[in-house]
Amino acid sequence: KLAMEFPSEDIFLITASPVIKAVTNFKQVSKTLEEFDVEEQPSSLLEKRYPNIKVIQSGVKQLKSDEHKIFTEDGEEYTYEKLCLCAGAKPKLIFEGNPYVLGIRDTDSAQAFQKNLAQSERIVVVGNGGIALELVYEIQGCEVIWAIKDKAIGNTFFDAGAAEFLIPKLTAEKQETPIECKRTKYTMEGSEEKERPTAAPDKLGGALGPDWHEGLYLKGTKEFSHKVHIEILCEVKKIHLQQEFIQLQRTSLTFPKEEKNAEPDEVLWPVYVELTNGKIYGCDFIVSATGVVPNVKPFLDGNNFAVGEDGGLKVDKHMHTSLPDIYAAGDICTASWEPSPVWHQMRLWTQARQMGWYAAKCMVADTLGESIDMDFSFELFAHVTKFFNYKVVVLGKYNAQGLGLDHELMLRCTKGQEYVKVVMQNGRMMGAVLIGETDLEETFENLILNQMDLSAYGEDLLNPDIDIEDYFD
Repeated sequence: KLAMEFPSEDIFLITASPVIKAVTNFKQVSKTLEEFDVEEQPSSLLEKRYPNIKVIQSGVKQLKSDEHKIFTEDGEEYTYEKLCLCAGAKPKLIFEGNPYVLGIRDTDSAQAFQKNLAQSERIVVVGNGGIALELVYEIQGCEVIWAIKDKAIGNTFFDAGAAEFLIPKLTAEKQETPIECKRTKYTMEGSEEKERPTAAPDKLGGALGPDWHEGLYLKGTKEFSHKVHIEILCEVKKIHLQQEFIQLQRTSLTFPKEEKNAEPDEVLWPVYVELTNGKIYGCDFIVSATGVVPNVKPFLDGNNFAVGEDGGLKVDKHMHTSLPDIYAAGDICTASWEPSPVWHQMRLWTQARQMGWYAAKCMVADTLGESIDMDFSFELFAHVTKFFNYKVVVLGKYNAQGLGLDHELMLRCTKGQEYVKVVMQNGRMMGAVLIGETDLEETFENLILNQMDLSAYGEDLLNPDIDIEDYFD
C-alpha cells in the first residue's frame, strides 16, 4: 500500500525471516467477512513488484525513537521518517527452555512438530484456542491427552453448546483424503530443499496462516486415527523428566478407556505432565498452544511506549503509538480507541491484515496532511474459519463479550449438520456463531450492523421453516 502511494520514496521492510507472508486467493465473502490463504513467498517477488521496496533480512536489535533510527542485528542502522511496527506475537510457552515443550506459532515450529510426531505414541496438548483445536483434530495415529482450563473445548471461539456439537467429530474415523500441499517453501539457499536448521525457540517466524496444517502429514506411530482424551478445568502444574518422575515414586496413568477410569501405566515415558487435578500422564512431548504475547521486547528499551494490559503497544484510532511517527499494526498492538459496540480485538490473521492495510492508509494521510475515517472493518468483529472440517463464522460479540448478564441466547442445532447461536440484547442482535453451511452470515451481519429491533420475531428468528433472509433483504 505504501509503495503504491509513494512510488518515489524508499520503503524498507526489515524482517528476520528469509520469506515473506503473502495473502493469496483473497475473497470478500460479505461486507466484513473475508477469506484468504496465507502463503510464504521469497522476498525478491515483492521487490520485483515494487522497485521502491527494499527487504532487509535481519532482526531488529534496537529502536532509538528520539533519533528516528532502527539498529539491526547485522550491525546496520536505518533512519526513518515514519515507522510501522508489525512484529507480531510469540507463543506463550507453559515452561520456557524445556526441550520436551513445543510452542506452535509459525511454519518452522509446525515442521519441528511434525518431525517429533512421526516417532510419537502419545502427546499432551495444552491450550484451548484455534491452534489447539486444529491440532487435536488433525493428528492421527497418536494418543492425545488434551488439557484445557475451561469446561468446554474451543472457548476462544465458542461456548459449551458449540463444543458439544463438535465433539462427535473428534471420535469419528476420518476419511483419508490426501491434500495437495499448498505451502510452497523457499529456503535461504535458493530452490533446492536443504535440511533446515530447527528454529531456535527465540527466533521468530511469521504467524501461521489459517490453513497451516494442510499438507503437513500429522501422523504418529499407531494405526488408529483419532484417540483424544480431554481433561477439563485443569492446567499444567509441573513437568517431570523421566529421572525426576522415577524418584517421585508417584503413579502415572494409562490412556483412559471409555468405560472405566485410567489405570496405572507400566510404560516409561520421556517426560511426565502433572495436572492441577492431580493426574499425571507420561508422553513423548508436550505441545503448548496457549496463546501468544505481543512481541514488544526489542522496541521497549529506552523508548517510552504506552503499553496495554495485554502487553501490546497502545495505538489510537489512526494506528499511532504514543511516540511520534511510530505506528503499530497486528498482534503487536493493543487497540486503545473506543471500539464499536460489536467489535473487539483478537489476535487473528484477518485483523492483522486489516490493521496493516489501514495503518498504511493512516501513514499516507498523515504525510499528506489529510484526514481519514476509521476503516469499515472495525465496525463489526467478523471472522470465518474451519474447525473439524465445518465452516465456522463468528460475528460481533459472539460469546456475549462484555455484555454481562444483560443478554439472551437463541439456539438452533441440527446434529452433525449445523449449529446456530445468536446473542440478543434488548431485542437487538449483538453477535452470532454459525457452524456448518448455514448461509445466514450476510443476513446476520446486516442485522447486527443496523441494530434493528427484532423483538417482534421472538423465537421465530431462528425457525428453520421461515426463510429469514427473505425478511431482511
